[in-house]
Amino acid sequence: MTLAIIIGVCVVLLVLAVLLPRLSRYPQRGVDRTLGVGQRAASKGPGKLGRLMQKPFRLSRRATNESARKGREARSKMPT
Repeated sequence: MTLAIIIGVCVVLLVLAVLLPRLSRYPQRGVDRTLGVGQRAASKGPGKLGRLMQKPFRLSRRATNESARKGREARSKMPT
């Protein structure tokens, strides 16, 4: 379920970044901020458990940011 939500968010950010590159930064920041809060909360766990619990959030943040970045790159390579 969570994986499907992250994939959906990545697709939405990718399409938004291709269609509206400047306006896609605001939703990207919102997603990044939300996942960052989860990552920080999960990292409060003791020792290796904290690192293990924050890993899904870190990977999801990386995936969403990469998706938006690739969409903006694709837009910049498109003919005008």
